[in-house]
Amino acid sequence: MLTETKAETETETETEAGEAAAPSRSGAPRTLARRIGAARLWFRAFRRTRPFWGGVWLVAGGWSVLKFSFSSMQLIVDTGFGGIAGYLVGGGMILSGLIPIVLPAQRYTFGLIGVVLAVVSLVVSNLGGFLVGMLLGVLGGSMLVGWGAKRPRRRERAAAQAEEGER
Repeated sequence: MLTETKAETETETETEAGEAAAPSRSGAPRTLARRIGAARLWFRAFRRTRPFWGGVWLVAGGWSVLKFSFSSMQLIVDTGFGGIAGYLVGGGMILSGLIPIVLPAQRYTFGLIGVVLAVVSLVVSNLGGFLVGMLLGVLGGSMLVGWGAKRPRRRERAAAQAEEGER
């Protein structure tokens, strides 16, 4: 009885392992390929329904400003607000880029705040991250403000109008 159960268990394990590890054309297991494909589709839908690229550029600009503001803690304490301003502006730019990705309805507000912080970084933080951070911040903030929700295709609009006409 014990040997039969053990043999059945081994057969079931081999079958499950064979199904899970059946390679697709690319050589990867099918479940892994499906998961990757599903993740790509989810990320594509996520990107298209949010001001993704504007947020990414604004975060990159904020990181650049923040990176060029790094110095020793003693120097920051000695210089006072002038030393910490680069951290505040860079961090504000990063937050202004992340919030619209999470809450797309707030894109105008945080896009404008991001552009203002990027321009202010020119004065308070090593020429705005040696101009790179400022330019990326202005680009990202402008893209946030200019982003619009995806419009339905003409066919979908025509179908919706036809349905309204039938009612």
